[in-house]
Amino acid sequence: MLLTGSEIILQCLLEQKVDTIFGYPGGAVLNIYDALYNCPQLRHVLVAHEQGAAHAADGYARSTGKVGVCLATSGPGATNLVTGLATAYMDSSPVVAITGNVTTAQLGLDSFQEVDITSVTMPVTKHNFLVRRVEELADTIRTAFQIANSGRKGPVLIDVPKDITALKCEYTPKEPEPIPEPPMPDQGWFLKAVELIKSAKRPFIYAGGGVISSEASEELRAFAEKVDAPVSCSLMCQGGFDELNHRYVGMLGMHGTKTASCCIRDCDLLIAVGTRFSDRVTCDTGSFGRNCSILQIDIDPAEFNKNVRVDIRLKGNARAVLSALNKSIPQLQHAEWMGQVGAWQTEYPLTQPAPAEGAVTPKAVMEALYEIGGEEMILTTEVGQNQMWAAEFFPFRHPRQFVTSGGLGTMGFGLGAAIGAQLGNPDKLVVNVAGDGSFYMNMNELSTAAKYNIPVVELILNNGVLGMVRQWQNLFYGKRFSQTTLEKKTDFEKLAEGFGIKAFTIRTEAEIKPVLRAAVECKEPVLVNCLIDKDLNVLPMVPGGSSVEEPLLEI
Repeated sequence: MLLTGSEIILQCLLEQKVDTIFGYPGGAVLNIYDALYNCPQLRHVLVAHEQGAAHAADGYARSTGKVGVCLATSGPGATNLVTGLATAYMDSSPVVAITGNVTTAQLGLDSFQEVDITSVTMPVTKHNFLVRRVEELADTIRTAFQIANSGRKGPVLIDVPKDITALKCEYTPKEPEPIPEPPMPDQGWFLKAVELIKSAKRPFIYAGGGVISSEASEELRAFAEKVDAPVSCSLMCQGGFDELNHRYVGMLGMHGTKTASCCIRDCDLLIAVGTRFSDRVTCDTGSFGRNCSILQIDIDPAEFNKNVRVDIRLKGNARAVLSALNKSIPQLQHAEWMGQVGAWQTEYPLTQPAPAEGAVTPKAVMEALYEIGGEEMILTTEVGQNQMWAAEFFPFRHPRQFVTSGGLGTMGFGLGAAIGAQLGNPDKLVVNVAGDGSFYMNMNELSTAAKYNIPVVELILNNGVLGMVRQWQNLFYGKRFSQTTLEKKTDFEKLAEGFGIKAFTIRTEAEIKPVLRAAVECKEPVLVNCLIDKDLNVLPMVPGGSSVEEPLLEI
């Protein structure tokens, strides 16, 4: 059939089973929006800002396992996506961004609202395309979805000049091709891995975001049982292993648990699954894993020996590799080792004393949220203390339950991501845990939640400061709190009401449960302003340059 480029874009999205697009119109994409007018099969969500569109597509992708899609016009519309694409790139999240551009004849002439967005985004996308012929458009879109959702997943950008969206060519529907399965690891390496695991006396499993993206949570649980080992999860793998399982020892790294730091200190084999050993995990790289062998399972060979030395490398899909290991390894027993781990868990629990009687602590808020919201709810977060407290004190039970910006650390990520997660999971409660600093970044997306009556709960842990930066100033800069005390006069309840959503405030410990219950039960977008003390810190903490084995337990 003969279709315009705009119609081809929409038909290809439908081919890929896309049901939701997050976007913002502008001159270079007017033809696409005109075609959208007559395409009720695609739900378009009009955001307040293109950055919110990218974060919403990312939150949709992470919480559903599908590819998220966002759409923006040329120039500033396209550049406003960049932070969101970089966020998705650092955390290997599958997003396809479609941008408009000036006509092909105007490219390179500094035309109005022209930006070379493929050059701008080259470092922060898995791949990108500039479509110069309408005949190439359909196959480009199909290829983009394949790239975004295969191997180590990530964002892909497709830049489409305006004239391409108006030109016509023949379009032939095509079913999406299956995502190819990555090859299994080299057999020699695999057999060495089996023998190394069998000979270990104190194995320790460290799981990263690759466990979730490869749907390997069940295989990980079975592997931990088979090896009889404790398990730690990275920030990106929260929920990839049931955190109420007795084997779970908490996060490892800068804000990891003391038990996890004892495990990395005393284990004789570290089994790393789907993780890239970021600096926030390894801390002092020179001392990380110094007493053990390291076996790394990863789909991306570039991660082997990049940040830490690795003894055994198994390249492949985490689910397939763990499944093969489960079939190749006999049931192992490490009762003495697991007993020691249990003793550390008892000795070093995660605590957070209140600064005054009746004061609100994030620990109490997260525990109440779990009790009221249940184990199926989805938490998105902003970045900073709020993010770490959510990861520490909320017991994640399932994969795709925790959506956060790990690698880039993007303040302002969470609210857009919550909107995307809620639309992708309409039957689940979605709560965004925010700090007041992050909230100010992208609060405009409250208007999006209100417009579509998207029932997200915006939970602000409001301490009036940029908490994580202030914590560093407290520890390492002589308490010189330069520009981290916000001193803003915003009335959050009135602000929320101005956006058209309900609002509550928590001032005391006694108000935590009744207010959270009311917020959850109202089934519409709601803001909860939760007042906490500015001097509450995220602990444990490994100071910069120190060994991960030596976290501070108090300040």
